[in-house]
Amino acid sequence: MEENAEKFRKKQPISSLSEGDVIDDVFVVKIKKGVSEYAKGYRFNLLLSDNSGKTIEYVYWGGHDEGKVRALYDSIKSDSVVRVRAKVSSYGGKLQLATNEPGVIEVLDEWQYHSEDFVKPAKKDVNEMYAQLLQTVETVENPHIKTLLERIFTDPPIMEKMKIHPGAISIHHNWIGGLLEHTLEVLDFCELAARKFPQLDRDLLVAGALLHDIGKLEELEVTSRIKGTNTGQLVGHVMLGALYVAGKIDEMEEFDEELKNKILHILVSHHGKRDYGSPKEPMFPEALAVYYADEMSSKLAEMIEFVEDSRGDTEDDFMYHRRHQKNIFLK
Repeated sequence: MEENAEKFRKKQPISSLSEGDVIDDVFVVKIKKGVSEYAKGYRFNLLLSDNSGKTIEYVYWGGHDEGKVRALYDSIKSDSVVRVRAKVSSYGGKLQLATNEPGVIEVLDEWQYHSEDFVKPAKKDVNEMYAQLLQTVETVENPHIKTLLERIFTDPPIMEKMKIHPGAISIHHNWIGGLLEHTLEVLDFCELAARKFPQLDRDLLVAGALLHDIGKLEELEVTSRIKGTNTGQLVGHVMLGALYVAGKIDEMEEFDEELKNKILHILVSHHGKRDYGSPKEPMFPEALAVYYADEMSSKLAEMIEFVEDSRGDTEDDFMYHRRHQKNIFLK
């Protein structure tokens, strides 16, 4: 490892690229799209990204030596960080990077780049947020719930992951510490519900808020980008979280069975509807509160990010949101 060698820094985010720019910059490979033949030889396409949250298509126009083009393509992996020297053009109404042979796309070693150039940095101090989480655990009165939360959130691997993990790949809280930030937002909404409706079990709400997305620690991983794990793709964070928490409860003695089932129900119902990925829909008030608290945090964060990002892309008053299939007002 060349520890003292100069690292490549990101010079210009994808979000600020313009047609005609000539760039020499670093990107992370999000998707590989295969080698195909064209009139003058062989080509391949990549989808590149960076911590601006944007992506851009990259095309390598190679010569007639198919083996050479395929060898270059095979040297590039998903999650590879690459140095690209290319020109920004427009194709089909979208910006595109293109390199013509003998132009080079170069795969960088880990010591040659800064990982923060490819995953959005934390928006709040992760240590302060985690201290807030632990302080809340100390206020829980039910001894079973308090012990469960202490065992989970004072576990060093959980602490380390919670301070790093994003809340999602792209939809909301997709930055370092985003899961922790989202968890505390859900907690705040649940605390508000407990104050407005004193009939609610505040300890159960705290447990649901803090644990509802614990499965994302296994569903997602952060390398040079945020991506889903194989386990996450196959099982999903809703079930992973329920399995993890059930295992932790089973390690404890004399944990009330009905309380266990209530906590697990909150986890498996926190997406609200089967169409949204919940095996069960909320069947008691605390579960309903966690569902809507999760919705408030995730949906508000998603729209705020969309508005802030879109303001830099257009001078129009509205931008079409493809996922929600509607216009969003930007002013």
